[in-house]
Amino acid sequence: MDIEQIQKFLDGTTSTPDSAVRITFKKRDTIQGLFIREHNDYTYLKSKNFWRIVPKSQLENYLQTRNNGLAKIFNGAEFAKLTLLKDSVEL
Repeated sequence: MDIEQIQKFLDGTTSTPDSAVRITFKKRDTIQGLFIREHNDYTYLKSKNFWRIVPKSQLENYLQTRNNGLAKIFNGAEFAKLTLLKDSVEL
C-alpha cells in the first residue's frame, strides 16, 4: 500500500489513536497491532512509508507504559490490507 492509502485509512477509519488494526501483508503472516502516531518521528517515517506499530504481544505493556521501544517498524509497501478491529477483545 502507498502512504496515501494508509493515511486515509488511519484518518477515516480509526476513531481514536488507540484503535487496533489487523494488518495483512503480501508475503508474511497477518498481525494485529496499534499504529503509533504520537511519536516524534511519525512524520519522517510516514514520508518514507514506514510505520511504527505495537504488535498484539506487546500491546498490554504498551498501553500501561506508553514505551515506544515496544513497537516495531514496518514498511507500508508490504501491506496488502488494513482492517479495523471492532472490539479490543479480538486482540
